[in-house]
Parts: sequence; C-alpha cells; structure tokens
Amino acid sequence: MAKTPRSLTGKVAVVTGGARGIGQAIARRLAREGVTVAIGDLDGAGAEAAAAELGGRSLGMALDVTDRPAFAAFLDEVERRLGPLDILVNNAGIMPLAPLEDEPDASVTRQLEINLHAVIFGTQEAIRRMRPRGTGHIVNIASLAGRAGAPGLATYCATKHAVIGLTETVRAELRGSGVETVIVMPGFASTELAAGVPDLRFVPRVTPEQIADATVDAIKTGRFDVWVPRRLAVIITSAAVAPRPLREWVSRAMNSSKVVAADRRARAAYEARAAASAPHAEEVIAEEETASA
Repeated sequence: MAKTPRSLTGKVAVVTGGARGIGQAIARRLAREGVTVAIGDLDGAGAEAAAAELGGRSLGMALDVTDRPAFAAFLDEVERRLGPLDILVNNAGIMPLAPLEDEPDASVTRQLEINLHAVIFGTQEAIRRMRPRGTGHIVNIASLAGRAGAPGLATYCATKHAVIGLTETVRAELRGSGVETVIVMPGFASTELAAGVPDLRFVPRVTPEQIADATVDAIKTGRFDVWVPRRLAVIITSAAVAPRPLREWVSRAMNSSKVVAADRRARAAYEARAAASAPHAEEVIAEEETASA
C-alpha cells in the first residue's frame, strides 16, 4: 500500500549546486511544496538569482563544497537565518569526460573532492544537525553511473558508486533515528553536464523537472531508491543477476560504449567550467604537486 505523502510546508532545505540544472529544478519543486530553500553554488550570483526566483525567505549564497569549513559555516548561517535544517540535497557534482589513461590527476582529485568527499562531509553535517531532533532527510544525487560503467567516465562512475554505497550504509546507521535518506539515480539528463553525450538506447533522456518530481515525491513518501526514468530499475536489477557476458552485452546495447565518443565541441563550455569548479581543491592539488616536486 502506498504511503500517504507527508506535507513539507514550513521545512527548511539546502540544495548544493542549485543555481542551474537538476539542483535548480529540485529547489523550485521544493519551494512549490512550501519549503524555504537555501541554494549554495560556486556561482554566488547565480545562486542569488535562483533563490530570488523562488521568493519568500529563500537564500542564495556562494559555496565551494570542497572547502569543508566554509561548507559547515554555510549550513550554520542557513540555520541562523532560516531555522533548523530539515532537508539536505547533496547535488553538486561534475562529470569530466576522458579515458582513464588520459585523465589528469587534477581531474581525478577534483571529482573525488566534489562528487564524493563533499557528499560525505555534507551527510556528516546533516546527521549532526538532524539526529538530535529525531527528524530530517538527506538526499544524495548519484547516477545510473553508480550502478554501471561507461568508457570515458571511470572516475565519475567510481565516485557515484561510492555515493550509493555511502548512502546505503548511512541508511542502516540511521535506522530508527527519524532521519531518512534518499538516493537518486537518473539516466542522462537534458543538462549541461551531459551535453554532447550520445543518448542511451531504451532509456530516454530525462529532464531536470522529472528528476525533481521523483526526488521530492520520495522525500514525501519515504522511498529510498529513486530511478529516473523508473524503467532503469528493471534494466539494472535484471542485468545484475545475469551472467557477466550478458550484463556486458546489455551495457553495449544501451550505447554506453559510445559515451567516450561525445561531441567535444558541444562539451567545451561545460568542461571548462567543470575544470574551474573547486577552488579549494585546486589549492590541495597545488600543494600535492609542490610536495612531490
């Protein structure tokens, strides 16, 4: 029997990477449910503009999720101005595209810091704030890439596999605490992140709004696994119990091996922005390079 959806009116949410794309769509959807939303994004002006569109008491502030003290201070400021944190959406992430043998170490570090370490830290901070009150939702945005592999996305897939493992484990650790977790696993979306990437066969490209609707529905009903589109659940779970040759055939049939042949010109603007997306992580990379010199 389906659960009766819970009201989110009056809740306070934080969405990282919420100035555009999936994050912005989730922020908009939450606001329509009566949630007061704080948007954190490296693009501070974009975060402010996105929050202004939501109206009410919504906030938009600059946030580099790889700067952990700044991330904690951001959450402190949100709670000071809006009230206790009820929902954290760890959405910030990047997807550079390159065969692993050609991927610079700086790109690997950048993805580990944004896509994984920031999600771990955000989850820790959310638990510290929510567990004492016995309520809250932690939403981690993963990907189909967290349940499969695609040539050209080795590091990205690794981070998304890790986010799923993290969220599965935290779900078990928080059982009975009143704090719930959601893991969102969309296919390729119509966003800048997937620009120039060939479509998957059998799985239509989804919109940020479809992902947002499914995510907010999961928060309201207490669902953990969110596949967008839902048919992905059938494809991936069925393939998981099949012999490896059949699993790999399914992956190739879905066109995953074509990802590495993405249109580089169509991705140029995104790749440049992704390469400048973690100022604090760049400091770490520079320190490591100096130490090894």
